[in-house]
Amino acid sequence: MLEKIYGKYWQTVIDTMMEGLMLVDPDGKIIFINPAFEQLSGYTKKEVEGQTCEILGCDTCFGTRKEGKDKYCALFKEGKVRKRKCIFQKKGGGKVHVLKNAALLRDENGKVVGGVENLTDLSPLVEKDEVILRLKKQLNNEDGFHGMLGKSAAMKKVFDLIASAAPSEAPVVIYGESGTGKEFAAAAIHRLSARHDGPFVKVNCAALNENLLESELFGHVKGAFTGADRTRVGRFEAANKGTMFLDEIGDLPLTTQTKLLRVLQEKEFERVGDNRPIATDVRILAATNKDLNKLMQEELFREDLYYRISVIPIYLPPLRARLDDIPLLVDTFVRRMRLKTEKNITGIAKEVLDVFMQYRWPGNIRELINVIEYAFVLCTEGDISIAHLPAQLLGQQPVHVQQAPKISRQLSTGDMRQELVQALQAAGGNKSEAARRLGISRVTLWKRIKKFGVQIDKQIRE
Repeated sequence: MLEKIYGKYWQTVIDTMMEGLMLVDPDGKIIFINPAFEQLSGYTKKEVEGQTCEILGCDTCFGTRKEGKDKYCALFKEGKVRKRKCIFQKKGGGKVHVLKNAALLRDENGKVVGGVENLTDLSPLVEKDEVILRLKKQLNNEDGFHGMLGKSAAMKKVFDLIASAAPSEAPVVIYGESGTGKEFAAAAIHRLSARHDGPFVKVNCAALNENLLESELFGHVKGAFTGADRTRVGRFEAANKGTMFLDEIGDLPLTTQTKLLRVLQEKEFERVGDNRPIATDVRILAATNKDLNKLMQEELFREDLYYRISVIPIYLPPLRARLDDIPLLVDTFVRRMRLKTEKNITGIAKEVLDVFMQYRWPGNIRELINVIEYAFVLCTEGDISIAHLPAQLLGQQPVHVQQAPKISRQLSTGDMRQELVQALQAAGGNKSEAARRLGISRVTLWKRIKKFGVQIDKQIRE
């Protein structure tokens, strides 16, 4: 009865399946594939029908062929295949990871007349597993150090210092420009310390005003100030037996610095609006992108606090001082973004890497991540090219801040050379900045430098 009613719909069911479906005869020749299989393999029906399934180069079939040369797959030897992972070749040479289920087809007399295979695409899951494995390698120091990426000599020195500083209870100050990974360094110190089972509590000292910051650090009692409708536990209390990370400590107000000094000296603090001391056992890690020595000279940072917290200084190099790490960083960030966006972007073109190696990266690793994310928005597939990079990376002004075009004027060769030299001098020899000042591209600037024989080292920097 069911066959009578629904029999005519089986073709529609097969055509709308998300899994690939393939039928083979007893000789291993393909007699049918559905649209999902076409999409999975890259082959059309006309290209594979009548071909043996060897055209797919399935990695789990070769062993069976050697054992039973008259058979083309494990199906005809074992009678069925259940949840077998395998890899086959797509048209054009790519590989596809699939989960295979298969069964024999028999006629009413029990004679084998063929086989049916159902294939589920596992490629997205395999790619996610590869990313997870790569991240595990980073944590296991194969491609980095506890989440910090780098193989350059500069970063290896940082990793060694972190490993040496971690077992100590001494305070640490991590110096570095914005975007160099100071928080990652602090987390690595905590993870390697004896306090790794305790809390790791972070506070950005630049994000809050003085009153809110004190309440955030030390907590407050009910009624301590307007709006304090309940008692609140502060970060120092929450970090007991663990590590407190004070980010941007150079922005800490002087009054808060005094209270922090007491915590370091006496191992106790008071909540805002209360006079009862609370004991705390916390290791202090701090970070700043400022020169604390200069702040001391300007009386913006307490000298006694400086010597309390800066027992072990760690300096993170800017990205421009560790250019050897850029290929590793780019590869990692591209993989992460590919997993996040599910775009088939394979990497970056050679000329893009050349731009990355020449750029100064004022925003450091954070800026590099932003550039990769920007490129993923513009790029649809394949390699990221120059056309997918933001304007500032190429020494150009973004469209929304470009100045009105200058009125064209005829310059003599001598005037053009003088204008070029003046722009390079004003930019201190920085070619990207000089190109911006002249309102031309970096490529055009290079052509003019070559045309007029301008020697930057001799004529510009003297």
